Amino acid sequence: MTVHFIGAGPGAADLLTLRGRDLIARCPICLYAGSLVPAAVLEHCPQGARIVNTAPLSLDQIMDEITTAQAQGHDVARLHSGDLSVWSAMAEQLRRLRAANIAYTVTPGVPAFAAAAAALQVELTLPEVAQSLVLTRTPGRASTMPPRETLTNFAKTGATLAIHLSIQNLAQVVADLAPHYGQDCPVAVVWRASWPDQRIIRATLGGIVDAVAGSMERTALILVGPALAAEGFSESALYAPDYDRRFRPQSADSVYKDSIE
Repeated sequence: MTVHFIGAGPGAADLLTLRGRDLIARCPICLYAGSLVPAAVLEHCPQGARIVNTAPLSLDQIMDEITTAQAQGHDVARLHSGDLSVWSAMAEQLRRLRAANIAYTVTPGVPAFAAAAAALQVELTLPEVAQSLVLTRTPGRASTMPPRETLTNFAKTGATLAIHLSIQNLAQVVADLAPHYGQDCPVAVVWRASWPDQRIIRATLGGIVDAVAGSMERTALILVGPALAAEGFSESALYAPDYDRRFRPQSADSVYKDSIE
């Protein structure tokens, strides 16, 4: 018996890996985070599968479902939204599974920030503009923030910021970031990225609070940084005609001249 943790993607039912789809299709039990995982993903469950919405359950109750499945010898598909590596509460479940000697696997999913960037049709890292992406959030009831992980500290780097779970703190986000990025820095708020009712608001740090004006709550991602609207950035050297690289040696003296046939 194995519990398969599966990243179910940001919302669109077809933004699911083939591995994730196939695991869902062969597991007779599916535990899914019903507040965020679209119902269409559950259509991959086999006929007669036991499908449990874990949104109203405690961690103890979720573990009860898993131990019951173990006693029956049934594999479990455990679905979380987005990708499991960030803000998924997977780690605490894995810790309990290890203590109970229950096997598990982890299958990644499309993260919300990637779906938001695709909706905006932007690259979040541009040559000489931004080469780092910071995934972060502001403090909430469920989780505090380590003292050094502040928006002010991240803003000092000038990196592109993907701020999750923070739309309710938008005014404070702007107050923390504006001194470092400037009032004219581009901002995009993407609500329910990849869902059919997805909404996008583009503005600047100085105007984003009025532009949003309480029209979005939960499931909204805030993206901040010059890369969101940059036009005069340098092209990558990788594709420059004179760039010597393994798959395109530029001369007989190239260190890569014998690397391809």
